[in-house]
Amino acid sequence: MKLDNIAIVLFTCFALGLPIWTMSNNTHSSQNINSCDGECYEQWKDKTGGTLAIAEASAAAKAEASPSELGERLYAGCVACHGAAGEGGIGPKVAGQSVADIQTKLLQYKAGEKRGAQSNLMWSQAGQLSAADIDGLAAFIAEF
Repeated sequence: MKLDNIAIVLFTCFALGLPIWTMSNNTHSSQNINSCDGECYEQWKDKTGGTLAIAEASAAAKAEASPSELGERLYAGCVACHGAAGEGGIGPKVAGQSVADIQTKLLQYKAGEKRGAQSNLMWSQAGQLSAADIDGLAAFIAEF
């Protein structure tokens, strides 16, 4: 057997064997440690107001936020490529662009238009954005 074949066999055994061994030697109980019911749930509900109260508070905060504040939250997904201050990096610099320019570019990406070498990366990102998201991102980026 060639050395390459031996390496492949050993890697395959390790890659398949480790997860199986880990699952069979798991010392944690199968009970969901994140579940909360009965008295635990009532205590949580008394503290937080429950799921509905949390959702209503979140919606109220979102309604009161400016487009720029909403855009700041969304920009967290842009930082890796465009930099914390829009200075660029893997992706181009976005700082210094107008609201209208950012909106136009995001809408073009959302429509699947090719704008440059990295368009395919932006299609999936922009495709997830609503019109309000695009307005918020543009407002936030224009402040750089």
